[in-house]
Amino acid sequence: MSNEGLWEQLEKLDCANTAQRAKCEYLSDEECYIIQFLNTEYIVDFSDKKIYSIQEDSPPKPATFLEELCLLAYLINAKDLPLANKLVGTEALPAGQFFFRGPHTLPTKKLEKVFGTNPELLLKISEKFDAKKCKFGDASITLNVLPRLPLTIVIWRCCEEFEARASILFDQNAASLLPLDALLAAVNLTVDALITVSADSN
Repeated sequence: MSNEGLWEQLEKLDCANTAQRAKCEYLSDEECYIIQFLNTEYIVDFSDKKIYSIQEDSPPKPATFLEELCLLAYLINAKDLPLANKLVGTEALPAGQFFFRGPHTLPTKKLEKVFGTNPELLLKISEKFDAKKCKFGDASITLNVLPRLPLTIVIWRCCEEFEARASILFDQNAASLLPLDALLAAVNLTVDALITVSADSN
């Protein structure tokens, strides 16, 4: 699998306009974008068609296939628009009720397993992602996956009467920023990152 086609699309776009749309920085001398993904800084380098993350006290780390997919698709598709400030589920996204099924189902079960008995853990790790605490369910946060793409995670605690529940909500404009396959990839990366950090904090 390759993201070569996405690189080709991105190279045809005006760099300054792309940086404005995507709410990131373009360095013309280095021919690269600097962009935040899950509170980590990434370099999108045109010179060798590579993407890598920059973190303090560690060497640059090459992006995974899914990280690359999300970043390239976002740079290509992002629009310079304000948030709709209306939270919706997948069924309210264009074609979402058809796409997010079967193997494309959102990873809410993973969230329920990790946070369902301890919703406070989600709040505890939220600072790692510069997330904002919300007032939905027993614990909820909103974090920016990409500069214009917030994601809201809601957890309901399990009890004697009910099993744990989790919801993943999007800004109504989310599908205008990423195609649905890249949006699902972004969600999966976010959930995996939350679970990894939660394991480290226990």
